[in-house]
Amino acid sequence: MFAIDPVTILLLILSCLFFIKFFNKPKDEFSKNFPPGPKPLPIIGNLHIINLKRPYKTFMEFSKKYGSVFSVQIGSQKTVILCGYEAVKDALVNHAEEFSERPYIPIFHELSKGYGIAFSHGQNWKTMRRFAISTLKDLGMGKKSIEDRILEECDSVVKKFQSYGGKPFENTLILNAAAANVIVSILLGHRFDYDDPVLLRLMILLNENVRLLGSPMVMLYNTFSSVVRWLPGSHKKVKKNDAETKKFIRETFTKHKEQLDINDQRTLIDSFFVKQQQEKSELTPYFHNENLTVVVGNLFSAGTETTSNTLRWSLLLMMKYPEIQRNVQSEIDKVIGSSEPHSEHRKKMPYTNAVIHEVQRFANIVPTNIPHATTQDVTFRGYFIPKGTYVIPLLTSVLWDEAHFEKPNEFYPQHFLDSKGNFVKKEAFLPFSAGKRSCAGEILAMMELFLFFTRLLQNFTFQAPPGTELDLTPAFGLAVPPLPHLICAIPRA
Repeated sequence: MFAIDPVTILLLILSCLFFIKFFNKPKDEFSKNFPPGPKPLPIIGNLHIINLKRPYKTFMEFSKKYGSVFSVQIGSQKTVILCGYEAVKDALVNHAEEFSERPYIPIFHELSKGYGIAFSHGQNWKTMRRFAISTLKDLGMGKKSIEDRILEECDSVVKKFQSYGGKPFENTLILNAAAANVIVSILLGHRFDYDDPVLLRLMILLNENVRLLGSPMVMLYNTFSSVVRWLPGSHKKVKKNDAETKKFIRETFTKHKEQLDINDQRTLIDSFFVKQQQEKSELTPYFHNENLTVVVGNLFSAGTETTSNTLRWSLLLMMKYPEIQRNVQSEIDKVIGSSEPHSEHRKKMPYTNAVIHEVQRFANIVPTNIPHATTQDVTFRGYFIPKGTYVIPLLTSVLWDEAHFEKPNEFYPQHFLDSKGNFVKKEAFLPFSAGKRSCAGEILAMMELFLFFTRLLQNFTFQAPPGTELDLTPAFGLAVPPLPHLICAIPRA
């Protein structure tokens, strides 16, 4: 017996299909002034020249040849890539309605069934997004009530870091749990201890799925699902993990329903159930349990993964650039001292604010963005893009746009400072994307990043373990974390 690589099997199958298709070219419905791109091969399209682990790198190279609007073919799927701040903003803001749809992506369709927020469509998406944003605001997003929850979590992280006594440790699950507890407090009304086996299991499931959803095997599944679904591989593990997570969510909101008090709505789940009761008399029943399960899953994963990954990048970069770390600590000492950090301090701390923004820009957490699709035929920047076309507004190309950032490939906080040291907003700072599909939790995420980052650097100096070479190469996944590494949190005197 010997192990068979699923990708190898797939390529053999595709090689056979190649000859069937070679002499039977379909009519090209996209030929009417469609954006240019590399010539595709039958069956596989441009897959043979795309970096399947880091496709954004290939797209960045293609943009040098084909411009800010070009196309690639992934299998039989023609995809438009938008590169650079001007093109991405033009599509997502100036043509917001035309580029506001999500494409049909097999793995995400099978996980969400079209429900929730992230990968839903039409009126369901509009209703669930509107509900989520309004409810998050009602529950205190951006207000002191949420700030107090974050500060409580900051205390827990500091105590956990202190417990290592300056010795090396891995911070992934700790920072995952801290970010998760903030969003869980809004969704479920409580927090978990960092050693709680339920929380640890949820973190493992989430981390694994975010990594696998950006894997070559899942990309091939989305391209050739009718063939790949029968093969072993990451796509099956993703579905298994998702089913376990949904089981936990369903069991949790069942308890909430039993204890619901419509006059005391403390969580997003409570608010959903109140809407569900009101909805029974209406014609559009969007507030059903399937939608609730996926909405909670969307908010939980989005509120956990990107924030915790950004915090991990921030500490890694402080270890890599100790002078920048000292500058941040100097500003913290001057403005906050030993007091508790609060959101209002941010406007008095331009350097720290610039460093946090630069971490988000440099780390490039969601490099390819979540794909969009056109809602109608559209002529965009001189090209004709048919309704339903798969579109990738490449966030890497925005955050690393040479026209807007002096040293796009370097970690350089001065990108967000003027000559006098004042904080400067940058229009090309779009880590949360833009337009109708932008991140619903941006305000919450920015508050978390400031409070966690300042509290940690107020209490610790971060160093690499002796003899360790720090590597800024990103791992791969749907969201991009740093590679696994150890840190030393040295208590400050």
